[in-house]
Amino acid sequence: MRMRITHVSTVLAGSTLLVTLAATPALADGTSLPTPDTAAVRAVHRTALEQGAPGALTRIDEGGTSHRVATGEADTAAHTPMDTGRRFRAGSVTKTFTAVVLLQLVAEGRVDLDAPAGRYLPRPLPDDRITVRHLLSHRSGLYDYTNDMFQHTVPGFEAVRTKVFSHQELIDLSTAHPLNHAPGAAYSYSNTNFVVLGQLIEHVTGTPVATHYRERILEPLQLENTSYVHPRTTITGSHARGYLRPDDTTLPLVDSTEQTVSWAQSAGAVISDAADLNRFFSALLSGGLLPERQLRDMTTMVPVTADGKQSYGLGLRGRQLSCGTTVYGHTGTVQGYYTYAFTTRDGTRSMTSLANTSNNGTVNTTLGRTLEASFCGSGAAAAGRTGSVPSATEDIAPGIARD
Repeated sequence: MRMRITHVSTVLAGSTLLVTLAATPALADGTSLPTPDTAAVRAVHRTALEQGAPGALTRIDEGGTSHRVATGEADTAAHTPMDTGRRFRAGSVTKTFTAVVLLQLVAEGRVDLDAPAGRYLPRPLPDDRITVRHLLSHRSGLYDYTNDMFQHTVPGFEAVRTKVFSHQELIDLSTAHPLNHAPGAAYSYSNTNFVVLGQLIEHVTGTPVATHYRERILEPLQLENTSYVHPRTTITGSHARGYLRPDDTTLPLVDSTEQTVSWAQSAGAVISDAADLNRFFSALLSGGLLPERQLRDMTTMVPVTADGKQSYGLGLRGRQLSCGTTVYGHTGTVQGYYTYAFTTRDGTRSMTSLANTSNNGTVNTTLGRTLEASFCGSGAAAAGRTGSVPSATEDIAPGIARD
């Protein structure tokens, strides 16, 4: 569907930039979501800054309409204002990219979702009951090695900032521990699962996972600001610098922008921007990347919170919002960056939000309220404060609560 942009407005107020490209949005069935509440998005950003984030950005895309809000600073040393065109480390949003590649291999008949994962790996896993589906859905029971690696946040980060790991080295860190539970018995978020999947993809195809990302996703969707450059440490082009909060909160933030992210690889090393992530998730949920059967597998969600409002499919999170809408995407945490990237079930409206800090669970929870403002409209972000409270754990070291 093509839409004609009828109005462009730009407002600069204090440290907040708002750009709205107005059009006449209409879905194929004639219905539409409530208009995004950009004032509420700005309020969420400002709260995040009060809680310790240097800056924040949100971009909402629906057809030819784009709402863009940026607040604070992208670089605290140069006092560079944040803007929504900046690239950043997307953290565990990478898991959805990995899941798409894997499910394309399933569609090609090269991998069986319900086969033992060890069938496709160079070395067996500790339990041959672990299936490929268990890995994609975080039900393998494999221990998350990042619990040990980042138990102490800044020292742990500095120890691996420039280190280059193989997939097997990371897997071995996990398998030195017993399984959390029997395969398939429970949901237990673990970065290990998607490191194993990265190794699996490369072993089955003989091709680096970076090549698969590029040829299967980035080039077809023309995601020109998305890259997987492991183990290169820099982010090229216009980008937001990342700032890691120490466990001792009286100490200054640590600039964590340059790092290999080799500790995460296919679980968390993608670099992107808000426009590209919105395009990616819109294409995925509207059927542009997977056949119908594999997309149905991916979006078959199982509740992972007691209230049932948060769920997980295959490399994909679901969030039921206060207005009854369920959105699909992923959260991302990597040192210095929090990301929320979600879309509607039909891919019509997509939203990406970023705060350039981490190890600050309060900011992470606050940033999540941009989902309510973006998809549920006026007053919804405030309603989200009294709705379901996200877990205090994060995508890094999920066994450790972060205040």
